[in-house]
Order: sequence, then C-alpha cells, then structure tokens
Amino acid sequence: MSVSVRTFGCRLNIAESEVIKREAEAAGVTDAVVFNTCAVTSEAVKQARQSIRRARREQPDAMIVVTGCAAQADSAPFASMPEVNRVLGNDEKLSAAAWRGHERVAVGDIMASTRIKTHGVDHLDGHTRAFVQVQNGCDHRCTFCIIPFGRGNSRSLPIVDVVAQARRLTANGYHEIVLTGVDITSYRDGEAKLGALVKGLLREVPDIARLRLSSIDSVEADADLLDALANEPRLMPHLHLSLQAGDDLILKRMKRRHSRADAIAFCNEVRRLRPEVVFGADIIAGFPTETEAMFQRSLDLVEECGLTQLHVFPFSPRPGTPAAKMPQLDRAVIKARAQRLRDKGEAALHAHLDAQVGRAHRVLTERGGIARTEQFTAVRLNSPLAPGLFLDLTVAGHDGRQLLAA
Repeated sequence: MSVSVRTFGCRLNIAESEVIKREAEAAGVTDAVVFNTCAVTSEAVKQARQSIRRARREQPDAMIVVTGCAAQADSAPFASMPEVNRVLGNDEKLSAAAWRGHERVAVGDIMASTRIKTHGVDHLDGHTRAFVQVQNGCDHRCTFCIIPFGRGNSRSLPIVDVVAQARRLTANGYHEIVLTGVDITSYRDGEAKLGALVKGLLREVPDIARLRLSSIDSVEADADLLDALANEPRLMPHLHLSLQAGDDLILKRMKRRHSRADAIAFCNEVRRLRPEVVFGADIIAGFPTETEAMFQRSLDLVEECGLTQLHVFPFSPRPGTPAAKMPQLDRAVIKARAQRLRDKGEAALHAHLDAQVGRAHRVLTERGGIARTEQFTAVRLNSPLAPGLFLDLTVAGHDGRQLLAA
C-alpha cells in the first residue's frame, strides 16, 4: 500500500485529498493512512476518532496521519491518541516538504495564510464530477462555527488559474465541474467576484458541459452571478444555500448577515430568473435560546423558500465558539427538532420527485447505476452504465429518494 486518504466532510476536502495523496507519495511516503478530517460538528470529530482507532486495529503497521480542519483547529486530542503517528495542519497537508518532515505535530498558523497554492489537480479518483477549489477560508465569524480557525481568512485563486485547472480536467474527460471553497460567494480576484469567475470560466472553457456551485451565502450573490443563472444554460439550476435558521432573532444570535425576508426574496428572484431551479439548504436545529415558535419559522422556511433538499444539523456546541457559552437546549429537544426538520425535508423532496414523473431529462451517469439531472436529482437507471455519459431519458416514477428511469 502507498497512501490511502480517508475524507470527511465537504467537497473542498474531497478536492484536497487528491493533492494530499500526490504530495505524500512524491515525498516518498508509503504504507500510510491519512485522515482528512472535518470540524463542522463534534459528531464529525467523534467519527474521525473512531475511524482512526479502527484503522489501527485493521492495519497495525501502517503510519496513521491526521490532518484537515479538526486537526488544524485542535491538534492536541489527535496528537495524544496512541494510534496516531503524525498530525499535519491544513497548509502542511498540501506540501511535499511537510510530508518529508518527521515532526509528530506540524500545524502552522493558518491565519497567516494569504493565498491559495495552485496544485493542478488533473483527476479525482472515484468521482464523475471534478471539484475545483476557487476559494479558502472565511472572514465571517458566525457564533456556532469553528471553521475559520481550521481554514483561516478568506483568500481566492486567480481566475486564470481556475481556467487552467478546468481545462486540464475537461481534457481528462470531466464534463461537470463543481466550484468549491469555504465561502465561495466571498470570491475576489481584484474587482472580479464569483459571477465574473463563472462567466469567464464558461467563456474560456467551452468543453465544460455542466458547471455547479457548492454551498453559497445568498446575501453575497452578485449581479453577475444572477445574470449567469438567468442566461447561462451550462450553469446548472441547483443551488445549495447556507440559511441555518428561519427566525430573525436566531439569525442575529448566530451572527448571520441575512434576514428571513432576505432568504425568501433571494429564492423568489432566482426562481423568477430560472424557473426550473432547485434549492437545497443547511439548517441548524436547536440553536441556543431557540423557542418552539422560533423553530417553527425554520420549518415554515422550507415551503416559503421552496426548498427541496435539506442538510439538517442538530446543534452541537463547539468549544471556543460564542454559541457554546449561550444557554443550551436539552439534547432530546434538539434531536426531536432535527427529526421534524428532516421529515419536512423528506416531504419536500417527495413533492419534487412527484413533479418529475413523466418528464424528460438529460442526465449524467455516475457509478453504481445512478445518474444526475441538471437539478442534481438522482435517477436510478435500469442497468448500470459507464460513468461520465450523457443520456436522455424519461422518468417513470420514484422510490421516495430518487427518480426511476422508464
């Protein structure tokens, strides 16, 4: 075995895992298992620790390295694990020089990072879609979030470098590109914002058949981005929104920059510009001080924004964040509210799937007999096909979670 990377969390980690494997192997690392961790919730950290212990039992002679946001934000708990050989920070994990080192803990000051290094990823093993990192870090300080301490301040990859990477990926057969980062709507290259990046990328790389965006902050969406959604058919009609809550006081206590009305207005405007658009969203259940009435406004937001796919987070206090010091809700209440949100999301997804029955879609095939519509809805094919193929089909029905091809 050379280097095996186990990825937790976001699309940005997926993209970086390819660089980790390449840089570690270039440094001569062999027989290693790397855990690229996530710090969004305490549960994510717990899962990483459990996986590390399991890996040591299964591969007693392997070198185990822990990196990623959880390791960057708080390296000590991982360094104290007897199963762990090395702990690397988020900058260090992408550096062959760091992989050639021998320090047990090599975690630098992430806040000192001012630029994104161009790593030139040419492929992503096991993925039909290619993820391109265009931004890293976050300048905002939401009271529940530890990620800025794992990723540092916001910094962006110049448009010319994004274009060059997209050209390499499409030349290697990727038809779909996903722009990813920590806060991609904060993207800046001089005066250019995310919308200018999207337009420039589609103009300069005609071989991109589908372009997607990872999670966006709707309050930062610029005029060029809205124009691209309205007029660029290769920009897919699917947006995942960082909404987090539907009550204004909770949003204020979260230190979010949008209001409930802002979220609803954004969804209405995008739907006016692109009627077929589908929205997903992150929503937190059981934030400190959340009353039943406040929670109900988050439930109501699902219909008022027309959401179809929910990523529900039961609130988890992260040490070092202001929200961890606020009056906490009972865990049973949080769990129950999270389930109610998931149930609401399931009903919304079911309604969306119902509306697709009998419709024709152009889909892109993936592994495992699955394909995706332009709206990112999964379709179960009648028989497995090679990944990366476009296929025109009609929807015969659904099973409550994915569409079924005729």
